[in-house]
Amino acid sequence: MNRPDEPQKRQFVNFVYYKLDPAFRLLPKEEREAATAEWLAVYREFEGKLLLYPYTLFGLRAEVDFMLWRISYRLEDFVEMSTALARAGLGRYLSVPHSQLAMTKRSVYVDKHTHEGQEGSRLTISVSDRKYLVVYPFEKTRDWYKLTAHARQGMMNEHIEIGHKYPSVKLNTTYSFGLDDQEFVVAFETDRLDDFLDLVMELRHSEASQYTKRDVPIFTCARGGIEEVIDTLGG
Repeated sequence: MNRPDEPQKRQFVNFVYYKLDPAFRLLPKEEREAATAEWLAVYREFEGKLLLYPYTLFGLRAEVDFMLWRISYRLEDFVEMSTALARAGLGRYLSVPHSQLAMTKRSVYVDKHTHEGQEGSRLTISVSDRKYLVVYPFEKTRDWYKLTAHARQGMMNEHIEIGHKYPSVKLNTTYSFGLDDQEFVVAFETDRLDDFLDLVMELRHSEASQYTKRDVPIFTCARGGIEEVIDTLGG
């Protein structure tokens, strides 16, 4: 848990998913280009105010087309950016089927694990340049919280050790208790989706997995520059 005198600030984290109205593709080319340019100009205005990482899901998931991973010390930055984007050109043709809100927090389970850069020991998100991101909400059963701290730590030690067998997969855990429907949002960065698949399969056999209540929907995202991501929409 955080120490009362912890000087480092915690971050707000948001994964916001957009869906393009197919009617946009029927507009004249000049209209589409102008609307896209207006939206991109507003997006760039916020690049210096918060951390932004765009990903495409076009052709990968039916109900969403792209996602913005947003990180800031101010919750209001997400509101202000979303409002401005919704008013700008392309934004009038975008809906938001999913949005997940969370915060950073030190994990209570990683104190005895001293691996360099250990996930869970940080209050700030450090995003890598890996090609893929897999994001999903996560909840534990009520029975998990009835266990003793010692029992939970033992199961999490196994969980953590399994994760260390797959160094190509980087885990970012953020916390949503009281802020959103889920308890956690987990985001896995990797260049090797086959390693990620094997990791998840192995974790299914861990003792802690029996206390999983929810871990869907799952979003597999491909990293790109914002222009590249918007271009995948086919507009």
